[in-house]
Amino acid sequence: MLRTLRPVNERLPKPLGTLEREFEGLFDRFLGPTVEWWEGATALMPRTNVAETATEYEVTTELPGMKPEDFTIEMKDGDLWITGEKKEEEEQKGKTMHRIERRYGQFRRIVPLPTAVNPEAVRAEYKEGVLHVFVPKTEEAKARRIEVKG
Repeated sequence: MLRTLRPVNERLPKPLGTLEREFEGLFDRFLGPTVEWWEGATALMPRTNVAETATEYEVTTELPGMKPEDFTIEMKDGDLWITGEKKEEEEQKGKTMHRIERRYGQFRRIVPLPTAVNPEAVRAEYKEGVLHVFVPKTEEAKARRIEVKG
C-alpha cells in the first residue's frame, strides 16, 4: 500500500523514471512551466454545460461579474458562439498587490450542436452571472415515437 502513495516517477523502473524527468525538463525549457502554459490557455474559457431535452438544447455558461452588454451570442452554421471581453477593474493607487489570480481579456466559446436547430427562436436569459441559452430543435430533428404493429 505504501508503494501506491509514492509519486509515479518513483514507481517506474529507473530508466523510465529518468526518461520521464528528462522529457518534463525538455518541455519546461521549450514551453515554459507546464502548469502556467495550461492555465494561460484556459484562463478566459468560461465554464459551459450543454443539456438536451426532446425539444431543445440548453447551454449554460458562467460569466461572473459581467454585464449583458459585455458579451454577444450568435448562431453561425449551426454552432452557438458566445464571445465577449472581461474588462480589468481599475487599480487603485496606494495598494500593493500580493496575489493576482483573476483573469481579464477576450474570450470565445463555440458550442457545436449535433442536430438542426431553429436559429430564429433562440432565447437567452442572464441572471446572477450565469447565462442560459435555449436553442430549439427543428421539427425534423425532434425525436418521434414510432408505433410498432404486431
